[in-house]
Amino acid sequence: MSDPGLVPYDPERRMLIDGTLVEAASGKTFDNINPATEEVLGDVADADAEDMRRAIAAARRAFDETSWKTDHAFRARCLIQLQDAIQGELEQFRSELVAEVGTPVMVTSIAQLEAPLADAFAWPAKHIEEFQWERELPKAAPFGVPSRRFVWKEALGVVGSIVPWNYPFEVTANKLAQVLATGNTTVLKPAPDTPWNATRLGRLILERTDIPAGVVNVVTSSDHLVGEELTLDPRVDMISFTGSTVTGKRIMEKGAATLKRVFLELGGKSAMIVLDDADFASVVPSGMSVCMHAGQGCSMQTRMLLPRSRYEEGVELITAAMKQVPYGDPTDPNNMMGPVISAKQRARIEGYIQKGVDEGAKLVVGGGRPAHLPKGWFIEPTLFVDVDNSMTIAREEIFGPVLTVIPYDDDEDAIRIANDSEYGLSGGIFSASNERAMAMARRLRVGSLGVNGGVWYSADSPYGGYKASGVGRQNGIEGFETYLETKAVAIIDN
Repeated sequence: MSDPGLVPYDPERRMLIDGTLVEAASGKTFDNINPATEEVLGDVADADAEDMRRAIAAARRAFDETSWKTDHAFRARCLIQLQDAIQGELEQFRSELVAEVGTPVMVTSIAQLEAPLADAFAWPAKHIEEFQWERELPKAAPFGVPSRRFVWKEALGVVGSIVPWNYPFEVTANKLAQVLATGNTTVLKPAPDTPWNATRLGRLILERTDIPAGVVNVVTSSDHLVGEELTLDPRVDMISFTGSTVTGKRIMEKGAATLKRVFLELGGKSAMIVLDDADFASVVPSGMSVCMHAGQGCSMQTRMLLPRSRYEEGVELITAAMKQVPYGDPTDPNNMMGPVISAKQRARIEGYIQKGVDEGAKLVVGGGRPAHLPKGWFIEPTLFVDVDNSMTIAREEIFGPVLTVIPYDDDEDAIRIANDSEYGLSGGIFSASNERAMAMARRLRVGSLGVNGGVWYSADSPYGGYKASGVGRQNGIEGFETYLETKAVAIIDN
């Protein structure tokens, strides 16, 4: 059954370039597909390299020639204007995200829409006023020269903001707010699978805020290489990218020629560690959360580590839970899982499931396409048990509703297994003892951890990963400073 609360929406098909809503210079468009029905929702401008270069030029000019980078109070006001504008079209954003992303409507009330909107813009706007943009160092006489010394924090320049398809509004909001709060200009490149939330944002920036022309540009394209123009162009000072580790490595490589600064929030293979003293009846079934939004989340805890002393008990509980995952039509408010984004992504997930079987893992739930959902790119909630951490399904990011259960001997073994990964994005620990769990948390090489159900997510909390999970942090003070340059200044002290 569909959610009667979803409202009609009128998508924005045009891009925002230099303060104007425009079609692609070529006049080309590409289709936006509903992953739950495989039907064409409509189309959007299909930019080429010429369009992207025009957007970069606009962002460069806006940074170099306007007061945007130095007018702190104006930027704060504009951010609140943007938040208010989004709030005014909240329900249209919700309906649009359900349609183009395939996200369950229930997920829009949390990380897909409402959670980031609550503080993604408001926190940076407030932090503009609180941040120490200038500080004076103690007087000194280096080389015998008496000097007063200062440290100034300044905007970095033009930022290429590249956004994935899984949580497009959430990622865009948290990138854009921090980029703008720190005085930078940007070219936003949404994923071709989910363009409309970005173009809607572009229209609101133009119509409902005082953000100057060129400060924000939104470029949609079916061609990923158009986005690579941002990485190659010397007029772009930084790339802020969220997506796969493979693409992140390519951005670092291609950006090296112009010594671009990069922020990369990449993949994960996070572990959910259930210690032997945990309340298994309440904790273990929560592992089904790996199916939220069809497992299309980089911080999903896709490896469940269970102690051998209670392994059979845990497997029984998680098997029962995975069989009860409500999934299907994303407009049904009871479903926590809809389709994956594309036929290509579903085929990729199916390939991993077959590898799991071939390498000897025990498939106990799902593994195929649901017979009752012949249309749409759906795949069943899938559970593997008796998994060894050396198996492909325990090492590579599947990005689908697939949970792997791995046994461990003791706390030391759990730590070893959790850390035995090229990734280090996130994780969770559950224990009857907060002290024991926190001691273990200090030893895990990850960028974020939930202990006994604690939630670290918010605009003031830095998010990012160790190892192949990325470079730098988004949000929080650390994320704010990611988009700033540091200048040391001295004047002779007469």
